[in-house]
Amino acid sequence: MLKIDSITKKFGGIVANNEVSFTVEDGQIVGLIGPNGAGKSTMFNMISSIYQPTTGSITFLGNRIDKLPAYQVAPLGISRTFQNIQVFKSMTVIENVMVGQHMQTKTNFSGMVSLLLGSRSEEKLVYDKAMSYLEFFGLENLFDQKAASLSLGKLRLLEFARAFATQPKLLLLDEIAAGLNHKETLEMSELITKVRDSGVTILVVEHDMDLVMRICEKIIVLDQGTKIAEGTPKEIQENEAVITAYLGADIDSSEIMEAVI
Repeated sequence: MLKIDSITKKFGGIVANNEVSFTVEDGQIVGLIGPNGAGKSTMFNMISSIYQPTTGSITFLGNRIDKLPAYQVAPLGISRTFQNIQVFKSMTVIENVMVGQHMQTKTNFSGMVSLLLGSRSEEKLVYDKAMSYLEFFGLENLFDQKAASLSLGKLRLLEFARAFATQPKLLLLDEIAAGLNHKETLEMSELITKVRDSGVTILVVEHDMDLVMRICEKIIVLDQGTKIAEGTPKEIQENEAVITAYLGADIDSSEIMEAVI
């Protein structure tokens, strides 16, 4: 589904990603992990065309996307969440999700805003579909609440729901569990698996190693912009380069489960 081929991204003299290559297959949950400053968010921003690579290529479903503007990438079937939550806080919960559906309606974005203000052309269908998404994410009881009034955990669910409402083929989750407590993180991991089981492929950047090891079939590890490992959760847990990147050269590999996870 997604092919990252020898991607390098430079910001002046800073190399954020250096000759990184990996693939994401249809139906997988793939983790992209690494210490702070490893280049994970930069990679996400290139896949979603917020940044363009300095060199290399990104192919999605057989088509090059690395030269496309972001507004042309999303309709191809790529959606994402952000580490710093990006929701419309002045809108209600259901309005946020309705806006997420604008690519699946006959109205454009400005038409969707008019719809929210009272147009009846597609309102019933869009409203009902948005409510089904809220039920999927357990937010239906908050449908009429302003997003600004939600807790951090509910805001993350709302942004997840809005991204899912675009009906993506590939969903990029950027630190979706950041700031969540243990119970919320467990629920989030179950929800991510539920979304994958609905037919959406998922690439997740996450610092919570317990979540990553629980849900991912494959994990890619970056360190200082370079890919240092790729494999199953078990292979990554036992990889000496990964252990060194996270914990330092003097850590014994037997400590990886306790110290990292």
